[in-house]
Amino acid sequence: MAVVVKRVYEAASPSDGVRVLVDRLWPRGLKKEDAAVKFWLRELAPSNELRQWFHANPEGWRMFRKRYLKELASEKGSAAVEKLHHLAEGKRQVTLLYASRDEEHNNAIVLKELLEGMKKPPSSVGRGALGRGRIRKAKRL
Repeated sequence: MAVVVKRVYEAASPSDGVRVLVDRLWPRGLKKEDAAVKFWLRELAPSNELRQWFHANPEGWRMFRKRYLKELASEKGSAAVEKLHHLAEGKRQVTLLYASRDEEHNNAIVLKELLEGMKKPPSSVGRGALGRGRIRKAKRL
C-alpha cells in the first residue's frame, strides 16, 4: 500500500488512487465535484481545540503531533484509524487530502506516518505508541 499526502486544492490525477479527505471542515471555496474526494473521514481530524492551538502555535509541531496521536488512541480515534487502515489495505495507492497551507506540518502527515508504520490495525496506536505504558505509583498520604 502506497500512501501519498496532497493538498485538496491540487488537481486530481488518475495516479492518486483512492482520495480521502482527512479534515473536519470542508475546504473553503472548493466544490465537491472539483475535489474528486472518494471518502471524507472527519473522525480522523484533530479536535477543534487542538487544531486552533496549533494554528496559534505553529512552532509546537512536536507537541501537536503527540497530542494528535493521543486523540487517535482514544476509542473513537482508534475506530477511525482502523477504518482508514482497512480502506487502504487492498488498494494500490491512497491519497490523504488536507486543506492546510503548511505542507510539512499537518494531520495528514501524521496519518501517513502512522499508516506506513502500522503492521496491524490500531492496537499499535495505543498505549505503547504514546509512551503511556508505564504505571505510576499512587502517592501515599
